[in-house]
Amino acid sequence: MTDQITHRPDGAAPAPTPAPARGTAAAYARLAKLDIYDYYIGLPLVWAMLVPAARWEPGALGLLALILAAEIAVVAAMVAFDDVTGYRDGSDAANYGSDAARRRLARKPLVAGTLTEPQALRFARWATVASVALWALVVAVAPHRPLWALILAAVCVAASIQYSWGLKISYRGFQEVFLIGLGIGWVLVPYGLLTGEVTGFVVVQALLFGFGPMVFGLYSNTNDIEGDRGAGRVTVAAIVPPRLNTAFIITMTAVESMLIHGSTVLGIAPWWFPIALVPILAMRLTQLWIGFVRDDILRARRIAIHTHRVTVVLLISANLVAPLLAGTVG
Repeated sequence: MTDQITHRPDGAAPAPTPAPARGTAAAYARLAKLDIYDYYIGLPLVWAMLVPAARWEPGALGLLALILAAEIAVVAAMVAFDDVTGYRDGSDAANYGSDAARRRLARKPLVAGTLTEPQALRFARWATVASVALWALVVAVAPHRPLWALILAAVCVAASIQYSWGLKISYRGFQEVFLIGLGIGWVLVPYGLLTGEVTGFVVVQALLFGFGPMVFGLYSNTNDIEGDRGAGRVTVAAIVPPRLNTAFIITMTAVESMLIHGSTVLGIAPWWFPIALVPILAMRLTQLWIGFVRDDILRARRIAIHTHRVTVVLLISANLVAPLLAGTVG
């Protein structure tokens, strides 16, 4: 097996010196980004949104476990194809090579030299097969199959596989839409398959869940402007001036806050909802300050990731205590 070249023929930034090991379980785990669980934590939120009597039913717990396996397979295929594309066009070498210590270069096994391109492609294709098979099984055993949930599930799977491969939707200007859309879908679909319905409050929580990956993706894109431009990847950060990109991120932060407060004003969310999520606003303001005043985008991105996780914890807690809070205003 030949060593991976360290200079790309297309003139992209040189990759760091490759490591000698190839094809280990750890390398494939990094290719699948198993350490990034931010989409999967939507399932505990779905569990918390179920009525108390349904939360511990074996069928519900079993379906959630099966959906988790299906989601892991979809994400594994998506990020593996993304790594192959990023390796081929040089964007990963450009975006990670100069900041390896802060961005954990090992998470890009093609650039790091721990996997070959054929190995990554083979993994991506088998993960795609597994994701389709697992989602088909999910639908087959689900207690409810509303048409909207089946369509949304199919869209989420297809869009994930085409994220950086095939249609390459993340290169065509749809990355931000995809990031929030997948988060929304992976809350609404499991809830719909378990209950057969969806409520306004569930939709609000799904939107808030989707905001998390989208917002920390915006910080990633801000850091990756040069590499994305060089690869022809169309993101908001890559196509607008820095001030407009900053304004866009501020606007998205404001929209999230308006969703929280507006849903309560409209009677969709309970009265205590904005109070429960006060820490989120504080964390969002902190990441804006660090990212655009202190000019530390990668630190702001890390805070945004933690904000997403804290949001999920707060939403789960709110759902679990909601019956008690409702009883206090009867």
